[in-house]
This record gives sequence, structure tokens and C-alpha cells, in this order.
Amino acid sequence: MKISEDELIIRGILYDEYRAYENSYTVYKKLYDDTGAEIYLFKEATSALMSRTHILESITRLKLWDKKNPNRIEVRRLLIPLYLTIRQVKNATIEAEYLLEQSKEPMDLDLASNSFLYAGQFKRALELLSRVYESVPREEILLRMIDIMDEFTGERKRAIQLLETHRRINIVSHDVYAKLLSLYQKENNIDGILETYKALYQQNNDEEYLGRIIDVYVYKRDVEGAIDFLETDQSRNDILYELYKREKRFSKALSLVDKLYDQDQDAKWIAEKGVLIFENSKDKNDKKMIEDVISHFEKAIELGNDDSIYLNYYGYTLIDKEVNVKKGIDVIENALIQQPDNMYYLDSLAWGYYKEGECDKAYKVMKRVVDEEGLTEPEIIEHWDAIRQCK
Repeated sequence: MKISEDELIIRGILYDEYRAYENSYTVYKKLYDDTGAEIYLFKEATSALMSRTHILESITRLKLWDKKNPNRIEVRRLLIPLYLTIRQVKNATIEAEYLLEQSKEPMDLDLASNSFLYAGQFKRALELLSRVYESVPREEILLRMIDIMDEFTGERKRAIQLLETHRRINIVSHDVYAKLLSLYQKENNIDGILETYKALYQQNNDEEYLGRIIDVYVYKRDVEGAIDFLETDQSRNDILYELYKREKRFSKALSLVDKLYDQDQDAKWIAEKGVLIFENSKDKNDKKMIEDVISHFEKAIELGNDDSIYLNYYGYTLIDKEVNVKKGIDVIENALIQQPDNMYYLDSLAWGYYKEGECDKAYKVMKRVVDEEGLTEPEIIEHWDAIRQCK
């Protein structure tokens, strides 16, 4: 029983829909053989291209039809990718030249560029893609141009300029930023990398990009730049706080610490405030200031913060300022339970023993500190000299 043309058409459409292109090739081949209608020949060739089968046969049938129906642009559009599929690059470039004589449409310039790219004629391919991009400034066209400029024509700086211009006037995908980062890395352009991450962060507000921005500032050793950025951004006051402390900008850190406590109610910020009040004070022996510092540590401990860093700071303050040396020693011993080999905590303990007049115990602990750390820090030197004289 002969299958009707309508039924064959329906079969071909269904095979295409399910991407069964080898089956649709067979259907369209029969339809063309039965009817001679060009549309079926073109669909037959398209199916061959999509299935990557029967390529030579499709080329032969298209060429035969082309002799009878010369200068049909549809044939050029099919022959170029068919030739490229079987790596007949020379034939593809010949067809591309014919296509360019017939059409200046962006889609045809784009198609022709593939032949010249495969043929290693990179400048020619780039020139065609540039014309396409001028007419239709699509991102995918630009990225193909960038790859050619980066890998083949040695125009990396121009590629960066094109990408930067494109992203400033268009909404772009992550691919554009990824390519920019790649090019800036190859050019060792740290400022370019930084600005790209800033643009990504502005677009997506992703914490990952903020981390990368800070990493770049650290790599550049540009703490001031990082501070300026974070002061403007105001989304990571915790990082800004640490930078303030690192740079000994204690008054600025003090202006942040209450905000940080309000955000998460973490008692560590109360202890941090105690540290800042002391460090920011001009008179380190001011009794009212010392009372304020101690009250902050006690409040933090009462609220459950027993981090050894703050215990040591609190205990040392009690000892050094002779507020309550015995209690200070107890606090330091609690810190040493957490970190028994911490030389700074042992230094505080030795100083407590010294203040209590227990010179032998102070000497034994302090000698361990000096043997481990050496005499490089002024405070250790001061304690060591005093304890040796005491002994």
C-alpha cells in the first residue's frame, strides 16, 4: 500500500520533533524522489546534517539540483555546513565565496565565516563576524570574535575593549564576565579583574564575588581600597570591622561594634568593645576606662562568651592593672584549658605569678615562653627582664 504524501509529511515532522533525524532523512528523501519538490530536498539535506549521516549523498543530490537551478542561495547555505561536517574545508570556502557574492545578510556572513575559520583564515573570519556584530550586536557573535582575537590574531587588548563596551551598554550573561576575567588574567591586569568582580557583585549581589573583591584587594595589598569599597557597600561590616582593627582605626571600629551586636546579638561583640575601649584610650591607666573595659568582659562572659582570646585579654587586664591579680590568674588558667600551649596566655600567667610575688613559678613559665618565642616582642622582653630580676 502506497503511503500518501500527507502521511509522509506528518511522519517527517514527528521524526524531526523527536530528533530522529536519520528517519526523517529517509522520509524527506522519498518525498523528494516522488515529487521533485525542492523543499523536500532541502529538508533531506538538513536531516542529513543533523544526523551526521548520508552527507556525501546529500551533497551529490544538492549539486545535481544546483546544476539545473543555478544560483539558489539555499543550496550554498546547506553545502557549507555539509562540507565542514566531513572536513572538506576547501570546498566549504569555495561555497562561502559564492554565498558572499549572493548575500550580505548577517546570517550568511556568519555562516561563511565558519569556512574561513576552519581554513585557518582567521582575519577573514573575524572581518565577517565583525560585520555581523555591527548589524546584529549579539553576545554569541561577540564571544566568537573574542575567541579568535585571543587565540589566533593576537588582539587581546582590543578584545577586552569590545567586551567592556558591550557589557556597559547591554545586559550580558555570565559568559561575558568569565571571558573578561580570563583575558585580564592572561594580561596580568589586576585592576581589570577587580573591576570585573565589582560589576558581577553589583549585578548579582553574590557573597562569592564580594569575597573575590576582598581577595584582590589583599593581593594588591591595598587595604585602603578595601576599606573604601566596604564603607560604600555596607553589606559586610564584619570584614570592615576587622580591617579597621588591623589598621588600628579603633574609633571607627567602635562606631561599628554596636551595629554588629544589634545584627546577631553575639556576646563576642561586647567583649570586642571592651578591647576597643582600651586600645582607643590615650591614657591606658585611666581607672574609669579600665572599669569600663572590665565590665564589658564580665558582661560578655555572663552572656556565655568564654572564648580564650577574650579571657586572656580580660585576665591580663586584671593582672597588669592590678585590679584583682588572683582573679586574673584564674581567668588565664581557664583560657589555657582551651589552648594549653598558647605562649601569649602563658606570658600572661607568668606576669600574674610575678605580680603575686611568686618569682620561681613566674620564671619557670616565662622561660618556656622565651625558649619558644625568643626575645622579639617588647612586652615579652619587659616581662622577662622583670621576672629574672625578681628571681
